[in-house]
Amino acid sequence: MKLYGIKNCDTVKKARKWLDENGIDYEFHDFKKDGLNNELLSRWEQAVGWETLLNRRGTTWRKLPEEVRGTISAQSAHEIMLENPSIIKRPVVERVGNVSVGFNADEWAAWLS
Repeated sequence: MKLYGIKNCDTVKKARKWLDENGIDYEFHDFKKDGLNNELLSRWEQAVGWETLLNRRGTTWRKLPEEVRGTISAQSAHEIMLENPSIIKRPVVERVGNVSVGFNADEWAAWLS
């Protein structure tokens, strides 16, 4: 299992703490520090859709110019996420070919059991 996110993100911290407390092994990839490539992002987009990955509630989204936010498309979202991974909803988890976005302890308990 591989968990992707940003080390200082509160949701990522909660997810990692939950995994540790439940004895679930995972590898952590900080896509701000370790990078994010086109292939990986495309795989996530195919699995869950770009709309799910794009965090429209964060400060990174709000900092985008209105004309960019108003005309967002799959292609422009892809480019924005590659240029600035902070705009991706976190954490993203890959496990046995499945991709999950965000953290909910109850859902993860069911998913990982």
